[in-house]
Amino acid sequence: MDLTLVAVVAIVLLALLFDFTNGFHDAANSVATVVATRALPAKWALWFSAFFNFAAVFIVGTAVANTIAKTVHSDIAGIPVIFAALFAAIVWNYATWWIGMPSSSSHALIGGLVGAGIAAGGLDAISWSSVEKSGLAIVLSPLVAFAIAFLAMYVVAGLRKASGLSDNARQFKWLQLVSAGAVSFGHGANDAQKTMGVIAALLVGTGHLAAGADGSIAVPAWVEFGAFGAIALGTVWGGWKIIETMGLKITTLHASSGVAANVGAVSAIFGATGLGVPISTTHAAASSVAGAGVASGMGINLRVVGEMVLAWIITLPSTVVVAFVMFKVTQLPGALAWIVGGALVLVAAGLIVYAMRHSVTADEVAAEIPPEDELAVPVPVHPHLEGHGPAA
Repeated sequence: MDLTLVAVVAIVLLALLFDFTNGFHDAANSVATVVATRALPAKWALWFSAFFNFAAVFIVGTAVANTIAKTVHSDIAGIPVIFAALFAAIVWNYATWWIGMPSSSSHALIGGLVGAGIAAGGLDAISWSSVEKSGLAIVLSPLVAFAIAFLAMYVVAGLRKASGLSDNARQFKWLQLVSAGAVSFGHGANDAQKTMGVIAALLVGTGHLAAGADGSIAVPAWVEFGAFGAIALGTVWGGWKIIETMGLKITTLHASSGVAANVGAVSAIFGATGLGVPISTTHAAASSVAGAGVASGMGINLRVVGEMVLAWIITLPSTVVVAFVMFKVTQLPGALAWIVGGALVLVAAGLIVYAMRHSVTADEVAAEIPPEDELAVPVPVHPHLEGHGPAA
């Protein structure tokens, strides 16, 4: 039996598990606004999002996947490094999902790769140019998404005033669905590629795939379809705690402001994907909701936003440390590596199973959404945007 091949298959499955967690962890990016405004019933919204998540496989390329694949040099990116990186990213995704905090699956994965790569080969093992792309996106993507959503809210408010439509008019809900579909497509296009990149790095590092002369990798079709399928399945499962936070706790959304929020997220996500930058779709979507909330006059919950920003700040260093430690565990002598590593995996798996069995459900989130008649009540007048006012 080829033990290396068995290990590669096991790590590929672990990568797809990460992709599954990415799907439900980031489902809020696409559906939080349409759920919060009742543009779609909660349970239908996830299937709607998953469809567009998967549809991206037929259109987008592999630029983001190649950026991720180059994070750790191929001569270092072997089985222990990829395992440690994925372990850190999966643990972080489940931890932040459990507390309902919209953090970045992308940066969790990049932090894991950096931590494991440094543990394996020192600072020289990391392709810092690839990391710099992601680091720049950490700063720019929330600012760009916030600004675009803020400006889009003024455009939407102008249309609303000119047409005489209410904040929750059917026409705005249809626009929400169109823009939410675009967010879902962008999420699949950018985030599924990250798993593709990890699997590609593993295959190159173990000699099962060859990189081109320029270092680029032709990602196999089975990797593409596997990654997009896993993220779609994760979306269907749903991360309702984060949907609750993003849709109901950052600001008070109406259909009109939901459209503006989606426009901000779409612009940032599609722009980054086109440039081959592994953007955090969570950062973009959450910042867009905040931008629309501020511009609409409904205000934002500063405590929730502050906690969210704190999670963004600590994601990279936390996953770097976890991956670094896990890689060192894999290097313990003899059976000790299997005993300690296996114990850590079993503890993490037990906590994950417990969390999934006691998670917030779609019905619980739906029960918190104000009824249609309350959503239709006019809000206080904003000094610049008639028909909008600060949230209580």
